[in-house]
Amino acid sequence: MPPTILESMGLLCSRPKPLNEAHVAENDQAAEIERRIAQETKAEQHIHKLLLLGAGESGKSTIFKQIKLLFQTGFDEAELRSYTSVIHANVYQTIKILYDGAKELAQNDSDSSKYVVSPTNKEIGEKLSEIGSRMEYPILTKDLEHEIEILWNDAAIQETYSRGNVLQVPDCAQYFMENLKRLSEVDYVPTKEDVLYARVRTTGVVEIQFSPVGESRKSGEVYRLYDVGGQRNERRKWIHLFEGVKAVIFCVAISEYDQALCEDDAKNRMMETKELFEWVLKQTCFEKTSFMLFLNKFDIFEKKVQKIPLTVCEWFKDYQPMATGKQEVEHAYEFVKKKFEELYFQSTRPDRVDQVFKIYRTTALDQKVVKKTFKLVDETLRRRNLIEAGLI
Repeated sequence: MPPTILESMGLLCSRPKPLNEAHVAENDQAAEIERRIAQETKAEQHIHKLLLLGAGESGKSTIFKQIKLLFQTGFDEAELRSYTSVIHANVYQTIKILYDGAKELAQNDSDSSKYVVSPTNKEIGEKLSEIGSRMEYPILTKDLEHEIEILWNDAAIQETYSRGNVLQVPDCAQYFMENLKRLSEVDYVPTKEDVLYARVRTTGVVEIQFSPVGESRKSGEVYRLYDVGGQRNERRKWIHLFEGVKAVIFCVAISEYDQALCEDDAKNRMMETKELFEWVLKQTCFEKTSFMLFLNKFDIFEKKVQKIPLTVCEWFKDYQPMATGKQEVEHAYEFVKKKFEELYFQSTRPDRVDQVFKIYRTTALDQKVVKKTFKLVDETLRRRNLIEAGLI
């Protein structure tokens, strides 16, 4: 090969760096990676991991949405609009449950006549039941809204609604039925309150980072809150989240002592919650983890317990009413609270002296209550941090 060609080829090849320069570059790169890892690790140390657990329908996801509204930027218009189809689905699902439930009660209940839908409304009921059975729901138009309103106001449907505890009628039913006209507007954009009432089953794991005193306050702790699906088939996804948890927030729907599970109509919801709480408490990875118990849906409990005795739940068989009205509500609440306290201390080792256990009365839909509760949770956890650091 002629020398000129060899020289030309040589020019096309980059000259290798001296060996010591290559090592210096590699070392610098490795040092930079280690510095970044150290920075991220240090930053992570200031973020406390909170796990939001509870059975399905306990109100976990409503708490999660409240945190986004209270301590983050809330929902922008695009996020609000994304709930339109969820809310319309809730309306169709609710009216189907009520109409189908009325038919079932009309066939099987001893006082069956009061569950018979008027002949003029049966055709509407069949149509709406068929819509509620679809995989995809239509947009809520004014015509459909008018038909839903007619059926909702039927005496038989109202009687059926009063039996909602045995029919799996969602808690959002009355709110959405009372707001039908607004929900069916052509330019309808869900409000923050609509989003809080919207029911969509949590699947998988969602997380949010926040500070209850605001990001600008240096004294405030930063938390990363994880919400996972509460239904039985979702619980296998919990396990990998259990390590390194600062506190477990366990939600209990105390109003559901007379209701059965959606997944298993032979199982009482409160009994399921009891067993689930026991199981969580016995996980070895939680030996030094604080527990915050949210006795949720107090607003519904307050109304229900004056009509339906606690004793319908096997766990509460030993309850004895002592008063009436608000006094009885408080007495019943304290009884349920004590049951969970006893369960906690029976299910945890007595030497867990560094573990914090607190119980809070909550109504997830009440923003003021949720805000106050999380500030109390923050104060409790900050105090524990100071004790662990030997500062108090």
